[in-house]
Amino acid sequence: MTTTPEVLSGPFLENLPLPERFATEAELDDFLAVPSHDLVRDMARTEGDLMILGVGGKMGPTLARLARNAMPESRRVIAVARFSEPGLRESLHAHGIETIACDLLDRQALQTLPPCPNVIFMAGRKFGGEGNLPLTWAMNALVPAMVAETFRHSRIVVFSTACVYPFVPVNGQGAAEDLPPDPPGEYAQSCVGRERMFEHFSQVYQTPGRLFRLSYAIDMRYGVLADVASKVWRGEPVDVTMGHVNVIWQGDANAQALRCLAAATVPTSPLNVSGPETTSIRWLAQAFASHFGKPVVITGDEAPTAWLMNTGEAERLFGYPRIPLKQMVAWVAEWVAAEQRMLGKPTKFEKRDGKY
Repeated sequence: MTTTPEVLSGPFLENLPLPERFATEAELDDFLAVPSHDLVRDMARTEGDLMILGVGGKMGPTLARLARNAMPESRRVIAVARFSEPGLRESLHAHGIETIACDLLDRQALQTLPPCPNVIFMAGRKFGGEGNLPLTWAMNALVPAMVAETFRHSRIVVFSTACVYPFVPVNGQGAAEDLPPDPPGEYAQSCVGRERMFEHFSQVYQTPGRLFRLSYAIDMRYGVLADVASKVWRGEPVDVTMGHVNVIWQGDANAQALRCLAAATVPTSPLNVSGPETTSIRWLAQAFASHFGKPVVITGDEAPTAWLMNTGEAERLFGYPRIPLKQMVAWVAEWVAAEQRMLGKPTKFEKRDGKY
């Protein structure tokens, strides 16, 4: 049964003024969970319940809340993870989200999950991947194969990464979706493996989907902006060798991931998702130094290439992200200066060897 945006009472993102600051994490998470009219409309075009596999990461909890707020109560939002983080399961329940504890590496446990028409796949392994490469490959290639086969009758949006691409010139237009993957390092290669598994089973079973190639989502607590701001705030040098990045507000990224369910293709196909700007790390460091009234120490020289994407197709489908870069910079600067909680999960954007 489908619905229309008018069925939901809001609030809607378009009707809210942008906050000047976020005083608490609760305020931040509440704002990240506000849907737009466009998201509600697109979710109405996809019938049935939604399952989020690997909800326990940086983006999963707010994506689940955003989905819950964008869908009528008659449709279930089911969050799946191991739930090793204390309090996460209870928090999701408090917002009307069902949970199922499951280790996705356990084939038998995976096969006991209920069928669901719509699936967002967020599981994966990056940080510490070099310390146990077999596990990295298992999480990033074996689990996708099992999930793709188990949910072959669903729509599947798969979180992927810009790291599947080779480095491209910083003075170009960025890597487009038709550029063949050829990345450095085993982590990035395992991410290509993840995509190939979903592509294979999509071809075999005609499973609709999207490969959601995301580049550096941010909120106040993590991301490239938080990494650079924290270094400037502490008086640490900022390495600009990997001198350019794409970034996008986490709320915008989550909304586009959910909207991809209505933009699924058969077979599945990649979609680049990030902000439209090629953002200079040097410029970011200087901008944060200006906000803080502190000097900045720059090390290194900008390489002529970086992991950069052309997001033209996502902008055609969804329009530009709602939160502009300068607003993100201002929010992050205020958060860091107030010494609010950080997640302690650096992006390691500086690395050019692909070893995480």
